[in-house]
Amino acid sequence: MVSIVLIEDYADIRESTAEILELEGYQVTTAKNGKEGLDHILSSPPDLIICDMRMPEMDGLTLLGILGNSADLKRVPFIFFSAKSEKADINLGIEAGADEYLTKPFELQDLLGAVQRCLFKGKVS
Repeated sequence: MVSIVLIEDYADIRESTAEILELEGYQVTTAKNGKEGLDHILSSPPDLIICDMRMPEMDGLTLLGILGNSADLKRVPFIFFSAKSEKADINLGIEAGADEYLTKPFELQDLLGAVQRCLFKGKVS
């Protein structure tokens, strides 16, 4: 089963997104900030990471930078999702190393499409 770590500080978004992914057959571990997410990632590296860009304690950009320093973890596909929809914000996320960037609120098919593209790139099934 494909494992996903979902990192989002807003509980409603975190829980509803996790439920959608679980209904699609993914195993989802959730975290409320980047620090908690990093702990999950280090203890059990996932097949995919979906992360909010701006959060308390450790933001998504910092987390992605830490993962980029690990030969194994930098290969894990990474999706940013954020309420920030300006082109500069999207470019910042992609230039930082994210494979995909979704703006919130997002459509179900956009989320699932991004997940499938990232998993295909990583050749995880």
